Amino acid sequence: MSEKNKLLTIGQFAALHGINKKTLMWYDEIGLFGPAYIHPQNGYRFYNYHQSPILETILLLRELDVSIPEIQNFMKNRSAANLKCLLDEKIAELDLQLMHLEAVRKTLSNHRQNMVTLLTMDLSEISIVDKAEHCLVTIDIDQSITFDKEVELITAETARFQLGRLHDASYGSMLPVASLLEGHFDNYTKLFIEIPRLDHKSGLHIQPKGKYLRAFHKGNWDRLPLRYQEILHYAQNQGLTLSGYSYEKGINETVIDQIEDYIVQIEIPIQG
Repeated sequence: MSEKNKLLTIGQFAALHGINKKTLMWYDEIGLFGPAYIHPQNGYRFYNYHQSPILETILLLRELDVSIPEIQNFMKNRSAANLKCLLDEKIAELDLQLMHLEAVRKTLSNHRQNMVTLLTMDLSEISIVDKAEHCLVTIDIDQSITFDKEVELITAETARFQLGRLHDASYGSMLPVASLLEGHFDNYTKLFIEIPRLDHKSGLHIQPKGKYLRAFHKGNWDRLPLRYQEILHYAQNQGLTLSGYSYEKGINETVIDQIEDYIVQIEIPIQG
């Protein structure tokens, strides 16, 4: 007798596929997958190796969260074309899940890096760092826009990019270097949203790669212009030319209770 036609008990067949024999009994009861042979006297179910690929297909579809009715329909109309169609649909769903998980991982990594920065930072230090290119969603603002309006604009943009939650992205403000050099330290012209999964540049603001001046400010925003004066003085003494925008973002909102402890990270591109 061929090994593929050799009969296995329900316990042996279930163990072979790493499932409980009650699962096989249920599949038989609902007409999804039955045994190769049922003993006429005692009703025992027996299976053969030839049935293994079919069961593995069912188990794979169940692992992909295909519903029992969908699998039953497929089993009644089993063909390469139907299986391909079903798998194409599930692969597309998996790709979306993987994209989401990758975005979540990047968000967590950003938060973790912020915590590392908090634990090792010197608030008085101004340093030079290398940054990779980032694509940012930006929102144009001016001094006449209220905080409520800013929240409304951010909410609209996060909805447009289908962010599930606010913490799925990083947020900040952009201040033109030209304004800083003219002493206009409150002339913010854009809000930015850094979304981890963005992989295209069309219509987005490109935060260029290269060297940046990095500094921090803690506490009341009224004293932020003083910090900018220190940054400009440092750049002048070092012979550095700043360009583009100053990118500001909070890095410790999740671990403070009062605004006096709020820390802003400031990063400004160095030209050349």
